[in-house]
Amino acid sequence: MGKRLFGILNVDKPGGMTSRRAVDRVAKLVRPAKAGHAGTLDPLATGVLVVCVGRDTRLTELTPSQP
Repeated sequence: MGKRLFGILNVDKPGGMTSRRAVDRVAKLVRPAKAGHAGTLDPLATGVLVVCVGRDTRLTELTPSQP
C-alpha cells in the first residue's frame, strides 16, 4: 500500500492571492491527498495560512467560526 500524506502546514500567503488559491497550490503538490484551510485571509493580506492535508483536514471542523 502506498504512503498517505497528512499533516498541518503553515503557508506564507502572499498578498494578492486568495486563501482558496493557496490551498489549490498545496493540493496540486499533495495529490491524491486532499487539502483544506483552517481559516481565511483577505486576498490583500499577507501572513500565515494554516493548511491541513489528508486525514488532518477533518481538524478544520474544530476551528472557531467567525460571528
